[in-house]
Amino acid sequence: MEIDELKDTINNLNNTINNLKESINLKDDQINIIKDSIKLKEDQIKTLESSLNLKEDKILALEKTLELKEEQVNNASLTSEKDKEIKDLQKELELLNNELTKADEDLERLELENEKLKEGSSDSSNSKIIDYTNIEIYKEVILKKMRDILQKALHSVTIIVPNITDLQELHLYEVRAGINMKVCCEIDPEIEEQLDQFEEYESLDNISVKNFLGSDRYVILRDGEELFLAFKGKNESNHLAFHTRDAAHIRIFNSLVMEAWLRSRAFSS
Repeated sequence: MEIDELKDTINNLNNTINNLKESINLKDDQINIIKDSIKLKEDQIKTLESSLNLKEDKILALEKTLELKEEQVNNASLTSEKDKEIKDLQKELELLNNELTKADEDLERLELENEKLKEGSSDSSNSKIIDYTNIEIYKEVILKKMRDILQKALHSVTIIVPNITDLQELHLYEVRAGINMKVCCEIDPEIEEQLDQFEEYESLDNISVKNFLGSDRYVILRDGEELFLAFKGKNESNHLAFHTRDAAHIRIFNSLVMEAWLRSRAFSS
């Protein structure tokens, strides 16, 4: 097989691995967020099991392909013209093996969470009560959920994040100018990048930013109709997350949102 064909094959393998990682991240998002209904939990478990089997098959196929490519590289004639290209291919194969190892680790983590969900659903008396003590909900998943809610805003939103740098993940510039946004976050006056970011937001008529030192929470309240909260646990990956469109729930927690805005202070650069 020619070296160019080997490169094409390896590029395709790279794309497969990237797709694999994206699929794993999506499943991770689903497992961590949609846990408020036991029926949805059981559906997620079935979907996850099917996906895990598919990913295991893909990993096995990938391992076999890598073995074949390694044999082809090892058996290739190391002429002076091809020597450098073959060495480059060997480096690429090493990188692919590293990616494969990471994929295996992600797969193991998903399988562990799948087992946790199964254990949780087996207790019928507490099947609808979620225990967040050991559930892993990552910051990236939380910010993505907030971004999805923000995109549905019609009139106003209140946003609370630990630091102004977190706002970059919410794409505030993409929100329509007619939507009023009140933002609470910590701003470090000693960090020039944060000052620049504050000035950019303040230049927009529909965004008000106040300095808030409560760096333990993520909150978004959309149009008074949809509320999402997430509070940090003792571990960085352990958040207590709560999402509702129930008016009674929102009325109870609205005071918590307003308290953060009232405790915040105007910031001047």
